Amino acid sequence: MLNKELFYETIKSFDINVDDSTFARLDKYAEMLIETNKSFNLTAIKEPDDVTVKHFADCLAIFKYIDIPENAKIIDVGTGAGFPGLVLKLFRPDIQMTFLDSTKKKLGFIENVLNECGVQGEILHLRAEEAARLSKYRESFDFATARAVAALPVLSEYCLPFVKVGGTFISMKSADSNEEISEGKKSISILGGAIEENIVFDLVENMPRRIIKIKKISQTPTKYPRPSAQISKKPIK
Repeated sequence: MLNKELFYETIKSFDINVDDSTFARLDKYAEMLIETNKSFNLTAIKEPDDVTVKHFADCLAIFKYIDIPENAKIIDVGTGAGFPGLVLKLFRPDIQMTFLDSTKKKLGFIENVLNECGVQGEILHLRAEEAARLSKYRESFDFATARAVAALPVLSEYCLPFVKVGGTFISMKSADSNEEISEGKKSISILGGAIEENIVFDLVENMPRRIIKIKKISQTPTKYPRPSAQISKKPIK
């Protein structure tokens, strides 16, 4: 289902090695994504070339810009169809990945892909603001990832409580997100984080992408995250 030639051409600058078995796992995921999407809406991106570049290569760009140690503990917040978490896990099975989403059907799809590929991950069917208040998950991850789930002030309140001090929140955004980054600085600071890097790059020609690397420098105050209605109606600004 993936365009193999286009895939390798797109990731050639990433300095990563995708061997045949890794590509096979990613390709199986893409095949299951397109097939499942016929009966349950997982993605608006359906053409094989677009899926190859805009989903799979895009997620792997994380490894170009961020050093993820062996056996790193990562939570993918609002994982949806598994981007970026499932791509990261299938590329690096050593990663201890937790897939968090409030939609059980989407998590069922991810579980099916993991089983089909012989890879294990934790499936967590909860809302982010509920999970982040549980001692098992609060400030217990090396990294939190999220891909275009919400505006940065909102997203930071959902994600930063999961990250331990010294860890990193990786926010994948469109290149055109300067305003929300500016608006998000206060909330990030209040939640115990600081923007370490704001990386804009071309995935392919005329396709700019952005990765925001947010370092967790102090504990998140216990009042956060607030209930979802408060987070969405009154973002920290």
